[in-house]
Amino acid sequence: MYLFIEQKKAIIIRYYRKYRLIIVAIILMVCTMSFTQISTPRNIPRNIHRSSSLATGQILFSPMVSSVTYLIDRNGNVNHTWPSGYFPGEAVYWLGDGTILRAIRVGVSPGAGGVGGGVQKIQWDGSITWDFRYNTNGYLSHHDIEPLPNGNVLMIAWETKTSAEAVAAGRNPSTISGNTLMPDHIIEVRPTGPTSGDIVWEWHVWDHLIQDYDSSKANYGIVADHPELVDINYVTASAGLSSDWLHCNSVDYHEAFDQILISVHNFNEIWVIDHSTTSQQAAGHTGGNSGKGGDILYRWGNPLAYQQGSSSDQQLFSQHDATWIAPGCPGDGNILMFNNGADRPGGSYSSVDEIVPPVNATGHYTLEPGSAYGPASPLWSYTADPPSSFYASYISGAHRLPDGNTLICDGPAGRFFEVTPEKETMWQYINPYPLMSLNNVFKICYIPADAPEASNLDCTGSLSWTNVHPGETVTGSFQVKNIGGSGSLLNWAVNVSSVDWGTWSFTPESEENLSPEDGFVMVQVSVVAPDQKNSKFEGYIQVVNQDDPNDFDVVPILLKTPMSLRQNAPVFSLVQHLLSFFPFFSMIYRLLQ
Repeated sequence: MYLFIEQKKAIIIRYYRKYRLIIVAIILMVCTMSFTQISTPRNIPRNIHRSSSLATGQILFSPMVSSVTYLIDRNGNVNHTWPSGYFPGEAVYWLGDGTILRAIRVGVSPGAGGVGGGVQKIQWDGSITWDFRYNTNGYLSHHDIEPLPNGNVLMIAWETKTSAEAVAAGRNPSTISGNTLMPDHIIEVRPTGPTSGDIVWEWHVWDHLIQDYDSSKANYGIVADHPELVDINYVTASAGLSSDWLHCNSVDYHEAFDQILISVHNFNEIWVIDHSTTSQQAAGHTGGNSGKGGDILYRWGNPLAYQQGSSSDQQLFSQHDATWIAPGCPGDGNILMFNNGADRPGGSYSSVDEIVPPVNATGHYTLEPGSAYGPASPLWSYTADPPSSFYASYISGAHRLPDGNTLICDGPAGRFFEVTPEKETMWQYINPYPLMSLNNVFKICYIPADAPEASNLDCTGSLSWTNVHPGETVTGSFQVKNIGGSGSLLNWAVNVSSVDWGTWSFTPESEENLSPEDGFVMVQVSVVAPDQKNSKFEGYIQVVNQDDPNDFDVVPILLKTPMSLRQNAPVFSLVQHLLSFFPFFSMIYRLLQ
């Protein structure tokens, strides 16, 4: 064992000497990132006009590399946060009364970007009232969820098929890499207990296939004659030979039609299916309001996927966040989507596109035989000027506001902005959490002005310390503010009952009669680190409205103590710091796949 350790040390030293400049550069970058987290200013870049729809509305979002969900107003003030033990996996939604529904990433599992594995319902006070997992027996939820009016939840998920099953279904073996293929399915889950739920409805793309590759295999037919089915051999260059064949990344629900809208990233299409079916009907081709069972009712974006066009007819390019525009908003019933624009002819640029689907009042779609589904082009599109100046290669989303403006999430940049129908930018915000350099956001949720505001208390900031020696005292700060109406008074106090490590002190630790006009109160924090090496301590501090225990906010906390390996040896200390960040960079790489 001793010889093995010495060999490993020799390898580390050799690589350090060879690549020391690169190592030092990486460490400096990480140190800069850590400093940014502590010193990020509260006043982020924005451009606000009085005509913005966000005058009183709020935005809910969960950064992809953060366990915290944020609720902000138009000024970027954080009105509330919900802590979690998980990164998002990926979407988060507002349920009302301060409760959110959040997809979670439960761990590293098979699958590509957007991997999840579960969903949680979290109340205003941070308590989890439902924690449902869907990550066993070859199934794995991912990307998006959709709360339904009946209290159930729709979830997108992968299922695992062996290469033999795929070939038997008519897949060309040369387009299978590895031993599995992971097509998508949709489930509807009814919560039955704190961690349980019943799958009361499901739809599987595997039940609606067609292929013209091998007449001796299942699903053989003429693809062009069956736009309601999915060609198992349609594979785009961007998808390649990935087992994640479809990569569905959003799901939405139309209550009046009882239909589901899916964004199918790797097909560059959106699909509509019937939800009024039973699960048995959804596995077949008859039944439901449409009479077509689980077959595709409508598809748009890439007619080549069902052999009714060429590459020149393609209009969607790796799109995300396809939704029906909500009732009461201009364009009610139209479909809005974020068209990322990867490999778009003429150059890669992003747009937000609104289309008018060919549907009647009863939810039936028209299609001329032997043709592609309309419309021929979007009714409205937002592009930047010049178009190439706005390109979000992945994630991102859009939402139509009640006054006709459109709220857009540039996911990779963590930028939210509002544009008019004439494409004038009325408001923008740059997400600073958890770091300005790691601020990407999958999508955002708009909460209209009539949503109840449950708080007079707001906290801003987080406390994070790394490489703290056991017993060392470290300091930090956060801010408390009264965000209630004019004339309101806030009596607040710090509560650390949920923290079982460290010795804490606060100045001040409470205050009475704080008015909105007083602005922020800076709370200075001091903590003595626990007497344990190579350990990670985390949690959150509560700041509570003493007149209303249900009105409180949380401050995330994190403290890490260093390893004990050769602390006085510069080489090993340097390598130790570098190696400690390798899992972090690996995690970021997996998230961006």
